[in-house]
Amino acid sequence: MTGGSRTTPLANKLKAQIRSDGPMTVAAFVSACLSDPEHGYYRRMPAIGAGGDFVTAPEISQVFGELIGLWCAVVWQQMGAPSALNLVELGPGRGTLIADVLRATRIVPGFHDALSVHMVETNAALVPHQKAALSPYGTVRATWHGNVGDAARGLSQNSAPFLMIANEFLDTCAAQQYIVENGRPILRGVGLDSNGELTFTLLTQHEAPSDIALLETARDGDCIEIQDFSFFAPFQSLMAERLGAALFIDYGSARSHPADTLQAVQNQQRCSPFSSPGEADLSFQVDFARFRASALSVPGLAVDGPQPQAGFLGQLGIVERASRLMSANPDKAGAIEIGVQRLMAPVGMGSRFLAIGVRSAALPPLPGFE
Repeated sequence: MTGGSRTTPLANKLKAQIRSDGPMTVAAFVSACLSDPEHGYYRRMPAIGAGGDFVTAPEISQVFGELIGLWCAVVWQQMGAPSALNLVELGPGRGTLIADVLRATRIVPGFHDALSVHMVETNAALVPHQKAALSPYGTVRATWHGNVGDAARGLSQNSAPFLMIANEFLDTCAAQQYIVENGRPILRGVGLDSNGELTFTLLTQHEAPSDIALLETARDGDCIEIQDFSFFAPFQSLMAERLGAALFIDYGSARSHPADTLQAVQNQQRCSPFSSPGEADLSFQVDFARFRASALSVPGLAVDGPQPQAGFLGQLGIVERASRLMSANPDKAGAIEIGVQRLMAPVGMGSRFLAIGVRSAALPPLPGFE
């Protein structure tokens, strides 16, 4: 795919870098598009919502966030209802999910008193939205972290148990891509074509790892992605030392398989990853099998799932919760029903999105995965 890239500030910056230093890996290109300090998409674009580039589950239905809130409360009770609890949200967007979590858990005795909320947000433009969403819950302590490393260091400064929730976060973890040629994996990169535009290229001078999974069954021309989940390593270490649990919900596959899953979205429409660098959302479908194996590699941890979002939300009682909400708000019953149907659609979000839980092995299986 050749880009025909629009002249965004980041496109110019990346072209200059490639002319100076040579082609970059796909992972480096995606990371720059999302997180460049000056022009990265997640540094400045308020992307979420009906007027943004994509709509997430919390924006579709409040029932989603309310169920996640009750999930948090039940896990806290499984921990023995400790008097102090750190609740971490990765990529909180406009704060819709955390607001729904806090609203639904107001009825749980002692839960809000125990909470210290940690919001991990790289996009400064979204922080005011999150603070506004949290404002009705002023008694809940909240701290903002600019990256996951800062959040992990913050948690390490106290011994309280922690919960982590992350909806559509794993898909932002960049992947190295390898193209199979003559049975060999060749690192894929981004360079410039004869017109000076961004394009894919092969970095034949780079040695590929000798133990790439899927290589034995891959065919020539296949793309093998190796997603980087190293952000989770410090939290895994903390979870092995104290009580902790994490819930991730994202779109992807429960089994590893060769595929080029890199996609770009702008104004809720797919586009070339080179069309508007820094102004389109780039993501990969999550390799849940690889993420699961990574978590299980740490002694003292257990993993529940992955399982389809529909099954997970069904076990949490989404139908019953939606029915009660519709009865209490008859004027909004139609919208509530449509939102829940969208979350549970067997050929849509209900099957394409998966949930996976990681926990300290001392904890019982997490709610929704029994």
